[in-house]
Amino acid sequence: MSRLRLFVAVLPPAPAVEELRRAIAPLHALPEAGHLRWTGVPGWHFTLAFLGPVDEELLPDLEERLSRAARRTEPFPLRIHGAGRFGGRALWVGAAGALDTLRLLAERAGAAARRAGIPMDEHRRYSPHLTLARSRAEVDLRPCVEALAGFEGTGWEVGEMALVRSNLPDSGVPGERPRYEVVASWSLGH
Repeated sequence: MSRLRLFVAVLPPAPAVEELRRAIAPLHALPEAGHLRWTGVPGWHFTLAFLGPVDEELLPDLEERLSRAARRTEPFPLRIHGAGRFGGRALWVGAAGALDTLRLLAERAGAAARRAGIPMDEHRRYSPHLTLARSRAEVDLRPCVEALAGFEGTGWEVGEMALVRSNLPDSGVPGERPRYEVVASWSLGH
């Protein structure tokens, strides 16, 4: 039986991605940047629920339940906003807009996964973020956070939720990034 490494996410539209790409370009010149593994632009997303390895046989039920969760959630405004860090190991940007609706969609995605038989981690308060970079060792990320602190992206309407497969690198090439593939997506409110 095949297992797929999956997560449910909101994918920012191309203009928002390009705007963020331009905003972080100067960060690559900071001394701390050399210690970071930057996430690939095609993989930028706001995770709603991390599902981990999922048996392929659970997919039909999972997709039906995620479809229902999407239909029950109306489209909502969102924008990339500000920045933060998880200790000295992860740099991220946050979100602003209808965060209550984003949190509700995350709760519904997690509930859909549990009902489809996927063991989910303990419930934690959902904290919307898009990871920009990680480090294996502690790095002082404060200069990066300060450089992005005032970032206000252009807003967009979130109209869809996606089920994404994470294909981990298997080549052994240092620095190779996971490849993300949208397995299915659903329009919100329909």
